[in-house]
Amino acid sequence: MSNATRTTTAGSPPPGPGLGKRADRSRLAALGRLLVRRRVLVLVAVLLAVAAAVPIGGGVSDRLSGGGFTDPAAESSKAAKLLADRFGSGAPNLVLLARTSGSVDDPRAATAGRDLSRRLAQEPGVLSVTSYWTTPHELASPLRARDGRSALVLLRLGGDEDRVRDIAKELVPRFTGRQGVLSLSATGTAQVYVEVEKQSDQDLVRAEAYAAPVMLLILLFVFGSAVAAVLPLLIGVCSILGTFVVLRVLSELTSVSVYAINITTALGLGLAIDYSLFIVTRYREERARGLDTAEAVAQSVRTAGRTVLFSALTVALSLSALLVFPLYFLRSFAYAGVAVVALSAIAALVVLPAVLGLLGPRIDALDVRRLFRRGPQPGADHDTLAGPADGTATGGFWHRLATAVMRRPVLCAAGVITLLVLLGLPFTRISFGLVDDRVLPISAPAHRTAQSVQEEFSSRETSALSVVLPTVSGSADRDRIAAYAARLSTLPDVARVDTVTGSYAAGRQVVAASAASFAAGDASWLSVVPSVEPDSSAGVKLAERVRADSAPGPVLVGGDGAELADTRDALAARLPEAALIIGATTVVLLFLFTGSVLVPFKAVLLNLLSLTATFGAMVYVFQEGHLRSLVGDFTVTGSVDISIPVLMFCVAFGLSMDYEVFLLSRIKEVYIETGDNPRAVAAGLERTGRLVSAAAVLVAVVMLALATSGITFLKLLGVGLALAVLLDATLVRGVLVPAVMRLAGRANWWAPPPLRRLHRKLGLLSA
Repeated sequence: MSNATRTTTAGSPPPGPGLGKRADRSRLAALGRLLVRRRVLVLVAVLLAVAAAVPIGGGVSDRLSGGGFTDPAAESSKAAKLLADRFGSGAPNLVLLARTSGSVDDPRAATAGRDLSRRLAQEPGVLSVTSYWTTPHELASPLRARDGRSALVLLRLGGDEDRVRDIAKELVPRFTGRQGVLSLSATGTAQVYVEVEKQSDQDLVRAEAYAAPVMLLILLFVFGSAVAAVLPLLIGVCSILGTFVVLRVLSELTSVSVYAINITTALGLGLAIDYSLFIVTRYREERARGLDTAEAVAQSVRTAGRTVLFSALTVALSLSALLVFPLYFLRSFAYAGVAVVALSAIAALVVLPAVLGLLGPRIDALDVRRLFRRGPQPGADHDTLAGPADGTATGGFWHRLATAVMRRPVLCAAGVITLLVLLGLPFTRISFGLVDDRVLPISAPAHRTAQSVQEEFSSRETSALSVVLPTVSGSADRDRIAAYAARLSTLPDVARVDTVTGSYAAGRQVVAASAASFAAGDASWLSVVPSVEPDSSAGVKLAERVRADSAPGPVLVGGDGAELADTRDALAARLPEAALIIGATTVVLLFLFTGSVLVPFKAVLLNLLSLTATFGAMVYVFQEGHLRSLVGDFTVTGSVDISIPVLMFCVAFGLSMDYEVFLLSRIKEVYIETGDNPRAVAAGLERTGRLVSAAAVLVAVVMLALATSGITFLKLLGVGLALAVLLDATLVRGVLVPAVMRLAGRANWWAPPPLRRLHRKLGLLSA
């Protein structure tokens, strides 16, 4: 009995016919032939579309927003909105540090400070101004530095995040620097977002300058000719510009984060490289088999193009899971990611075949490998990454590696799994935080000013919790408010509580009622000044204790600690839904791709395992500060921004599945022809090993360019994604996949009869 017959009786899909007549009926092959025939028309249309996209998408960053890190429907967000709408107040989002050569109590300094406060209060968009010089004496000491040479001016700017950013952009240049006897600098949430946005734009230019020459050299080496090396850049330009247009349109409908620009550029270039490499390599193989240009393009689109289609779908679905989260920072990465993936696939399946049809054999023009050849290479084709045309190579490194692994699959799999788990252990120590001034470079003005405030002032006035009582403020309720404030002041980690009836510390009133606006109509609020870092675990516990305390009426608690608690809960509540989207869609797509029940679940589990080292590095390097010299300087905060692990998971999972689909497509091709599982695994790895490794190196270069950012969370994203891609393309694809598929044997391709019938009807192996 033949291998093919044995496979069929075991319940696996039978070996299919060859690549002849079946290919002729393929819709993708027909598309490839059509694109070759209409290549000039297609390329003219693409050039016109690109020309139209430049003015529309070119200025997209000016339309995007710098925030989006919190849940707008959370209690803390509602508290902030009510404070602004009802009281014209709230936690300060712009902080001015005023320095003087003498004492801030000198008459000239005091006069200048009061004048500054008056002028700021008259500026459009400024809801409230609190300064050392305008605050009652008994409450003013926290706004005065320990050495008496500097003081704080706290501003609350009104409007949404975009409006607050625009006001800060206009105010800060006019009110910083030398102001009479005072010298002022700015920090606070509004100014941090302004400087982060500016830094992001600068980083994008620097990343492109860093990556371009390195990437061009590697592209020349990988593609072999200067003409072929330009093709990924062409695909990347089309997909990135198209995505900018999409983001420009979306910015008119909803808030879109400015950081989506960074992921658009990185993913656009990375996927353009992957997809171009897959299709060009296959095109060269088909040419080496003797096919003419039109048929070589057709077969390349049928095979590699089908893989690109599936890969793009899996990556896009992984990124689409970000849409379930309420933070528009995360949703924006879904908008940009899905758009750039879709456009990269369309460009690879439409633009690239038309260009190949136009170039024909001239794709190998300006062959740089000739510079390194000592003499004629008879019989050598131009594809240094592709093995023999029949896919049954036996002497290559990747074939030998697969064979060696499959001889000892348990030992190899156990070794790699143990290594990845050990690398991932630091993630068990993760601590979450929110974006603040410390994501900026140490030299950034907002960062320097914030550090000065923290070092020179004894109180945390700028990070107080806001406790809003929407229906309690009448004179009959003041006794209850006073009792509530006194009780809150006794909670652990509370320094002071200010409200309409006065200020309280350690359970007793320390300052009488002031003129500060803590009441409006039937509402009032309390300011709870913490003695701990507001966005630390202690700050979160404080917010939870305040919420758990018995209030004299309905209460809304806002502030940094409350925001962190709310963001944590919002992400945790939607994680199962996101995981279900990623897991279920991946399993379904891979079943349609392979006809197997086991292979999709194996792919998901191995992808999860491959991410453990990435998440371990996230904590070991960026939270704890180890190996900083390898990734560039940044401020170690002892925490990781709470939204980054979610973002990292979705993006890295999609990129890992990109290589999984490509490897499975080659293994499945050989298995259909031979029915021999070990031979198919070894041949598939040989046919893709060098290709996937080259693609992974190129994608890693693009991601490491993102890691040159001065913004810590973008640096983390770049390092993490580069590490994930490299580990996935080497340890996982080179060792774990062949080991697990060898252990599974023919069960890799098993499916129960109903699902086999479903796959024959709906399967997309030969689109």
